[in-house]
Amino acid sequence: MNDGNYSAPNINRSMIIIGALFFIFGFVTWLSSVLIPYLKIACQLNNFKAYLVVFSFYISYLIMAIPSAWVLKMTGFKNGMAIGLVLMAVGSMVFIPAAIYRTYGFFLTGLFIQGSGLAILQTAANPYVAILGPRESAAKRISFMGICNGVAGAMAPIILGSVILADSDGLQGRINAMPTLKKLAALDTLAQRVIMPYIIISIVLMILSVVIYFSGLPEVEAEEDEATGSANAHKTSIFQFPHLIVGVFTLFLYVGVEVIAGDSIVNYGASQGIALSTAKFFTACTLSGMLVGYIVGIICIPKYFTQENALKVSAILGIIFSVAALCTSGYISIMFIAFLGLANSLMWPSIWPLAITDLGRFTKLGSSLLIMAIGGGAVLPLLYGRLADKFTPHYAYCIVVPCYFVILYYAVYGHKLRTGGAIKI
Repeated sequence: MNDGNYSAPNINRSMIIIGALFFIFGFVTWLSSVLIPYLKIACQLNNFKAYLVVFSFYISYLIMAIPSAWVLKMTGFKNGMAIGLVLMAVGSMVFIPAAIYRTYGFFLTGLFIQGSGLAILQTAANPYVAILGPRESAAKRISFMGICNGVAGAMAPIILGSVILADSDGLQGRINAMPTLKKLAALDTLAQRVIMPYIIISIVLMILSVVIYFSGLPEVEAEEDEATGSANAHKTSIFQFPHLIVGVFTLFLYVGVEVIAGDSIVNYGASQGIALSTAKFFTACTLSGMLVGYIVGIICIPKYFTQENALKVSAILGIIFSVAALCTSGYISIMFIAFLGLANSLMWPSIWPLAITDLGRFTKLGSSLLIMAIGGGAVLPLLYGRLADKFTPHYAYCIVVPCYFVILYYAVYGHKLRTGGAIKI
């Protein structure tokens, strides 16, 4: 967009609105960390089936990214965001019959609808933030949004966990000793704990959709300056931008390891013999690490280091912390998994602007592909769950190590790739 078209107050107002949306992203997204152990008990699931929670939520991004771009093209940013919030409210309401009938398929359907609404919101919000200002400071702006996301993400599992995981450790022991009919009644009662929280979430989302609809959120357009336009004049396909394609794959892996670090840590703590009443706080530790990283990004990018260097350091930290988690156990191992939040914090803010650089008129399509890459949060945690069943939840973390090496490659070389395999220095 052309910054001259908007006054500073309008831009600041837009950033506040988008910040509120990122708060919603974080709150709804990180509820999965307590839904996994909760539904594992309530619906009597193994690890693989329990991680269908994150699969159903994140696979919606892969399926809905391109349709989301179509929706935004027809409705514009403001109306599209309102539609996304309504979809999220509908998905939350599906939890009510899911809890009443204790039907896992209904829970997964509700999560998929929630994710579909978020796909529309993310498709609008991320390029908006990247374009709204100088390209070299895009990571700083996205880091600010990450703080809104992270604060909500740290709060969400604690708030929901205090309701649905109350006395879950003792209840699990009692359920195992009950005769069949009493066991089924106890599980039904447990499942219904989720009804009131999700009624409240639905109401809040509907109110926010009305607020967004009547807001003065302006439209933005991808900047297509003369240099970018001429450089891309001969381009006919999005696949002629290898730095974007590799960036999409890198973002796919990044989202996967971020979701594993945040959503598996509660269940992992329980597998290490730690009570769920304590383990429910572990996701907040991971998100707190992310918040620290976001603050560093806001202060230091691009004044003290570039987003490329931020991505390099983040990938190296990811390798170190994940290997350390594999080599230790108990609270020490859990601490290193929580530290992955710090390692992951500047990856999204760095990968996104690097991947959409120089796309010109292909920026919107490139952004849709990057939103599709959020599907990594569906696939990798499910693979983690399979490894956890086959081996142990501890050993299953080996899946994240090669992912961090790929992210390191993108930070060093991959983002420089241009058509024909040439490296642009």
